Amino acid sequence: MIGGGEEATAPAAEGSQPLDWKFAQVFGERTAGEEVQEVDIISAIEFDRTGDHLATGDRGGRVVLFERTDTRDHGGQRRELERMDYSNGRHPEFRYKTEFQSHEPEFDYLKSLEIEEKINKIRWCQAANGALFLLSTNDKTIKFWKVQEKKVKKVCDLNMDLSRAMGNGPVVSSSISASSRSCMANGGCDERSSSYSSIDTLLPSGGPSSLRLPMVVTSHETSLVARCRRIYAHAHDYHINSISNNSDGETFISADDLRINLWNLEISSQSFNIVDVKPANMEDLTEVITSAEFHPTHCNTLAYSSSRGSIRLIDMRQSALCDTHSKLFYNAFHWYRFEEPEVPGTRSFFTEIIASISDIKFAKDGRHILSRDYMTLKLWDINMDRGPVATFQVHEYLRPKLCDLYENDSIFDKFECCLSGDGHRVATGSYSNLFRVFGCSEGSTEATTLEASKNPMRRQVQTPTRPSKSLSTLPRVLRRGADTSGVDANGNAFDFTTKLLHLAWHPTENSIACAASNSLYMYYA
Repeated sequence: MIGGGEEATAPAAEGSQPLDWKFAQVFGERTAGEEVQEVDIISAIEFDRTGDHLATGDRGGRVVLFERTDTRDHGGQRRELERMDYSNGRHPEFRYKTEFQSHEPEFDYLKSLEIEEKINKIRWCQAANGALFLLSTNDKTIKFWKVQEKKVKKVCDLNMDLSRAMGNGPVVSSSISASSRSCMANGGCDERSSSYSSIDTLLPSGGPSSLRLPMVVTSHETSLVARCRRIYAHAHDYHINSISNNSDGETFISADDLRINLWNLEISSQSFNIVDVKPANMEDLTEVITSAEFHPTHCNTLAYSSSRGSIRLIDMRQSALCDTHSKLFYNAFHWYRFEEPEVPGTRSFFTEIIASISDIKFAKDGRHILSRDYMTLKLWDINMDRGPVATFQVHEYLRPKLCDLYENDSIFDKFECCLSGDGHRVATGSYSNLFRVFGCSEGSTEATTLEASKNPMRRQVQTPTRPSKSLSTLPRVLRRGADTSGVDANGNAFDFTTKLLHLAWHPTENSIACAASNSLYMYYA
């Protein structure tokens, strides 16, 4: 049985106390009134497996890498200090490492379709030999990048006077062309004299016999070089929404609206179609794939979500084309009838739209799946497919405004979600550049609202006290958080034009990176 079939165990009580979040640093902070260029807006964020590197992608097709600097002083003692809950008053610090142009705008002439350069997803691969490897994708093309430090090579032992060549070359040439050229009877000019004269100005004082051949030597200086090793193209007819690495370190999947393909990292010429939900008649289409993710430890297992609010868990060992699923986790309202029966008349035109899942993530232990739809976060146990074990209301105040949000297309915004490495907390974004952090361990009442700014607690909303609930004793738990009717605790109106769609949780520490437009904010607790 997937997940081992063991009893669901609640995380330790150490994660039950709310965290005190503090601002760490910001990259690309906007000044008041500054206009943001569309190409600078961040569209993807991802920590690597160690948490020492962070990658962001933007709508201009660029990938920017950051590396952690505050762990270098501790060296090999960092893990010991973390286990001892060591605190030296320093917060996690990252610095800019390098950036490169991953994708360029393209045009599909057969379909008369513009292909944006926007980076949809970034996934880190296993590092090797001091080099970093990562996958990046836009709507149609996936690229495999290698980023490595290389020593700078320089030319030395050259005793030609290059300064005279660069500084006085044009002057010498022009003076020669004006006065030293010998003209022939037919009106032509002899160029040899001018070339000889210009070379003579560069030779050392000892003449041609003293000229030394240059040598190329490797200096101690280094520069970061990004090289595209593979391009995986022409495999998707629809927009790619997900890529995910397999735990085997050799393969990955890419998903679009109707298909999921399996790739080998070393083979870009072919892929295997493992999921195909395209009907024979497109008029019969009822749902599309919205996200896909490999299991963190079982290389044969993956999950994908749909626009109808369902999550399917499939086992690639069953067949080459995974038309059937091992388990189905359904997110529609009628599956809550055991605790929250649907009230007649509550279904509306927007019910199925807001049920669409925009993102799923496996917990590090592989036992739980976190999903995000428009209104809620849901935590699922893969051994309990009858419903989520916990539900967190993200912005319930929006429910009366769904009609307005539909008119301006905000209802189709795709918010991402993330889990802490220990599985005690989950997080997701909202509007007004706010993001929510919820505790999901036994006895936790944590439901924190933070703002992506230098003062994250400025618009903090206090959470009402509620009884302790355990994931192991309740099949489904509803966490309403502290949503209000459209204003925050200070009476400030929410801004639906600013949205925090992308965020990532550090794999081993309580540190979150989130994107607010073109700015990257980092927080720690």
